[in-house]
Amino acid sequence: MATESQIPAFLTLAITIGLVIATGVTLLAGYRVIRGPTTPDRVIGLDTIGTNVVAIAVLFALRTDQGFFIEVGIALAIIGFISTIAAALFVTGGDVIQ
Repeated sequence: MATESQIPAFLTLAITIGLVIATGVTLLAGYRVIRGPTTPDRVIGLDTIGTNVVAIAVLFALRTDQGFFIEVGIALAIIGFISTIAAALFVTGGDVIQ
C-alpha cells in the first residue's frame, strides 16, 4: 500500500481536483433529474450521475490505494449501463420487457 509520501504531490492534487469536479457535476446532474423538464432529460441526468459515481470510486481508489473501489466502480458501471438501456426502452416504447 502506498503512503501519502510515495504519491507525487501533483498527482494527489490532480486526484483531489478531479474528485471536486466530479462531485460538482454530480450535484448539477441531480438538479437536472429533479427539475426535468422532460423524461429524457431526467434519464440523461441519471446516466450522468452513474458515470460520475464510477469516476469518483476510481479516483478514491487511486487516492487511498485500495483496489476494492475499482471493483465497486466496475459493478456500478455495469448496473448503470443496464439501467440506462432499460430506461431508454421505457421512454421510447413504454415497455421494458418485450
